[in-house]
Amino acid sequence: MRQAEINRNTLETRITVRLNLDGSGKSRFATGVPFLDHMLDQIARHGMIDLEVEAAGDLHIDAHHTVEDIGISFGQALAKALGDKQGLRRYGHAYVPLDEALSRVVIDLSGRPGLEFHVDFSRATIGAFDVDLVREFFQGLVNHGLMTVHIDNLRGINAHHQAETVFKAFGRALRMAVEADPRAAGSIPSTKGSL
Repeated sequence: MRQAEINRNTLETRITVRLNLDGSGKSRFATGVPFLDHMLDQIARHGMIDLEVEAAGDLHIDAHHTVEDIGISFGQALAKALGDKQGLRRYGHAYVPLDEALSRVVIDLSGRPGLEFHVDFSRATIGAFDVDLVREFFQGLVNHGLMTVHIDNLRGINAHHQAETVFKAFGRALRMAVEADPRAAGSIPSTKGSL
């Protein structure tokens, strides 16, 4: 089973992430950031991965460190669970609509961190959640998951819908990228011979 657990402890946060890439979409979250919990649930459910995240952070300041460090820890867990990436599809993509909003996410499990993030949120906050933290989450995930990710919100008026389509599309694209490719069993999907 492709599973991992990561514990990250700093002066700002204490994070534990557990994931199973071959799960069924089960999730459990206790981050102190309810909107992020809702978004992480989208990744688990639509990515068909089992995901647990526990976090204690300096929320008396704001949610920035907590959200970023969850992204970092998620990325580290993903990299650990993927191992040497033998037999993977490697690439994944998804378009996801929600009412008026539509987002596209494209993933390459390349071994190289790179994020293209193009989301022009219609407002600055979703409830108490600062929408700038969506990018911070994905930047941490990409940097430590060693993956290239392109995120584009193609249209949307409602900021909640915009964010939700991004997280759902990420989950769907990740599901595709981490799938076993029966035609590539035992091989690395790269001409370099490693990812």
